[in-house]
Amino acid sequence: MSAPVAPEIAELEKQERRLTLPRFTHDDAWALGTLLVELARERGAPVAVDIRRGGQQLFHAALPGSTPDNDAWIERKRRVVERYGCSSLLVGSRFRAKGTTFEESSRLDPDAYAAHGGAFPIAVTDAGVIGTVVVSGLPQVEDHKMVVEALEKFLAA
Repeated sequence: MSAPVAPEIAELEKQERRLTLPRFTHDDAWALGTLLVELARERGAPVAVDIRRGGQQLFHAALPGSTPDNDAWIERKRRVVERYGCSSLLVGSRFRAKGTTFEESSRLDPDAYAAHGGAFPIAVTDAGVIGTVVVSGLPQVEDHKMVVEALEKFLAA
């Protein structure tokens, strides 16, 4: 079975525009994080989930089967979103579209930054990117898809 294919760059950019939130409070972080945990439990996904606003961690959960390695991946993917203002999968895809990789061409320490899917910007209307939501534990495209699915459900609620 082959690995899931990442969405095209235009689709990733469209997701980010579509998933801009009207606001994002502490209670919203709890609701989104709980939704992600529920999705992961339904699928038996061994993931860790992290949500931050600014420099503050508002939600963190580590499900059975996740490891401290997942927390390290969360940190590395989160830093990419904070630096570039877009999803970690989009950043990696843009580098690949240029015929290179993030690791080869970003000039950033790969021990501190990872342009692998699973970290998504929390963007608020008229405020821009104010935080991150990250999933780690599945193949990168699946991490990304889980975050997108949760944000879609969160916005629909």
